[in-house]
Amino acid sequence: MKKTPIIVSGDIVELQKITDEEKDVVNRISHFGQKRETVTKDIANVINKDVETLKLSTLIHLLDRQPKEQARLAAVSDKLQDTVRRIKKVNDQNAELIKQALELVSFDMNLIQAMKQAPETANYDRGAVNTGGTLGSFSGFDAKQ
Repeated sequence: MKKTPIIVSGDIVELQKITDEEKDVVNRISHFGQKRETVTKDIANVINKDVETLKLSTLIHLLDRQPKEQARLAAVSDKLQDTVRRIKKVNDQNAELIKQALELVSFDMNLIQAMKQAPETANYDRGAVNTGGTLGSFSGFDAKQ
């Protein structure tokens, strides 16, 4: 969510900082994902279920005789699902903002390119063929200044 105002403001330096932070978060999530896989395999072995089809909802259901643990696991599951939905919504919004920013940059580049092309004069010969030349050229950038 910190990324949204930075994208809107076009602050590339801050955007790079947040992108670096996101890489660190992804690495931590990956580490926890590996731990989760290990624990899930262990649980599947203990309850004699296929690890590929074992779902969190199944584990919640299996904890019928332990209501306290069942409630805690259900609460964590709900919180995780809510967090994933919110992150997806913000990511979709940020992706749309980035797409619009890229379209604007593309439009600006096309406009600058069009400004570099000088108009032609309207000189015609006796056969009505345009013999006009260009009126010079425009350079939008002077490296000497």
